[in-house]
Amino acid sequence: MGLNWKQWNKNDIIFGIIVPVIVVLVIVGFASIRSLLGSGSMESLGVVIGITMEITELTIIVAVPLMLGLVWNRWAGGASGFLMGTFYAIYWSSSVSRLEGGGIILLAYILSPMLIGFIAGALNKQSEDFRRMLISSLVATTIGGIMLLAIFQLSPSNVVTGVNAVLYNVLPRMLMGVIIPVVAKVFFWYGMGIHKHPNVA
Repeated sequence: MGLNWKQWNKNDIIFGIIVPVIVVLVIVGFASIRSLLGSGSMESLGVVIGITMEITELTIIVAVPLMLGLVWNRWAGGASGFLMGTFYAIYWSSSVSRLEGGGIILLAYILSPMLIGFIAGALNKQSEDFRRMLISSLVATTIGGIMLLAIFQLSPSNVVTGVNAVLYNVLPRMLMGVIIPVVAKVFFWYGMGIHKHPNVA
């Protein structure tokens, strides 16, 4: 039986209102960094823009499919990876599609997150064991990062190669492979896994 309109608790306020508002404010803060810095040092501005773009990319096309793969299943992880990757590719399509071989770059943005979500779900199998989640996510993000890097190399417009390519494409995904299992474990603690009842206090 579901909750009625009188059954509220402090977790509803914290996780239903306060946390989402804080997350939105943090996102807006990251998005506003460029305008807040003004026309100061172009080098420091470039670093900030690079970091915020990397955080955006990792959140959209790594964290979301990885999380759904771990806490739900491979189909949810793969499907969300396909959708989030498609959204991200559409976002970049106006600038990337004009480049020679730009289509293959956009394809990489779709295939890599789909692979990450699917592999994470296929290996984890809805397990709540932290070590299994960690291994599953590290394998998934490493393979997804390597595939992204390999597909990028097929584009004549790709300029990031060698060690820098690994640093920019594979290592940040592996870092997410360590962070997201921690978040997933917290989800399981609060009863938000696939076998739980999330509306029970």
